[in-house]
Amino acid sequence: MNRFAALSDSTRLGIVELLAAGDRTAGAIGECFPISAPAVSQHLKTLREAGLVRVRIDGQRRIYSLDPDGFEEMEDWFAKVRRFWGGRLDALERALEEDDKEGDEQ
Repeated sequence: MNRFAALSDSTRLGIVELLAAGDRTAGAIGECFPISAPAVSQHLKTLREAGLVRVRIDGQRRIYSLDPDGFEEMEDWFAKVRRFWGGRLDALERALEEDDKEGDEQ
């Protein structure tokens, strides 16, 4: 599953927002959502496979954190889209200003 699709689910998005505040165990994550522990595990697996979440083992606990590499790739994509639209919107603005100037001259 790609990163954007993984974030399209409101529970997974909520998990990411929760982890943005700091690392948490699977149990602590599960306490924040009205779903079963297996459902939380499935959401965490999806986020891991999408490259948005990392897990480390600490004794009996699994501790989850955001994976900055996955978000960096998303940010790179956003930057490309911004550059694409930024140039086109600037051109549109110039064209509209020219149109306004021509209208004022008439």
